[in-house]
Amino acid sequence: MNNKQRDIMPKKTFSVAKLLKRANVLLAKTEDHITLSKKRQMCSIIEEVLHETGNYHGFGFCSNDDSDTGTLGYYTRYYYISECLRENYKKLE
Repeated sequence: MNNKQRDIMPKKTFSVAKLLKRANVLLAKTEDHITLSKKRQMCSIIEEVLHETGNYHGFGFCSNDDSDTGTLGYYTRYYYISECLRENYKKLE
């Protein structure tokens, strides 16, 4: 790709709050179509984005009774919302 092509490529930003909201909704689901592998991948992606943007504030389990490491319950979680994302996150509700 040359400089001219790079200059005309469309640029798009995506809301971290929107990504976090979507991840929290999907990770909270307990239906069978959200597999352990899919949840593990979602956690990896959202954690990387949150860390890279300075918005990682930990997570909580949807059920502390079903949270053994590596199980589906372990990845059935929600990520805490950082202060700087809170306003935009609430607008998505």
